Amino acid sequence: MIKPLFQRIVVAYNGSQSSLHAVMYAILMAKQFKCHIKVVYVVDTVTIRQLTMSKFMVKDEGEQIEGGLTTDGDRNLTYAVKLAAGKGIKIDAELRKGAVWSEIISAADEFKADLILLGGTADSAPFVNRHDVISRQNGEIIGSAHCSVMLVRQPQIEQLFKIA
Repeated sequence: MIKPLFQRIVVAYNGSQSSLHAVMYAILMAKQFKCHIKVVYVVDTVTIRQLTMSKFMVKDEGEQIEGGLTTDGDRNLTYAVKLAAGKGIKIDAELRKGAVWSEIISAADEFKADLILLGGTADSAPFVNRHDVISRQNGEIIGSAHCSVMLVRQPQIEQLFKIA
């Protein structure tokens, strides 16, 4: 018998609807395939620092934005943990700071992940719109990950999640 294709999954969660769908998908995968899940939220401190250095905002504003994003991240991760618990699944959740794509890859490497799940919709596919920040980040993750990457585009995931 061969080893399962995935036993450890990292989910990139940024609070968007599509990334929430990836979290739901991962929870259903954990329920069906008995795999371990880690949900990672990254506060993009690199972009905040770039905006501060380019004088687009002052340092105090950058610190305020980082604090707000950290609070949002904690709230979103708590929600993900509660969603999983509601399905009888225990997941790990981690808030990180830095460049989104590199932190997701580092988290996957540290977790020894077999798979990274990303949220996506038909109009936000990686490489389609290079001006879209999320598409660029997904593209960087796909191009640099040391494990398989899956873009979740399950249109009825919320309905499936409710009945599972």
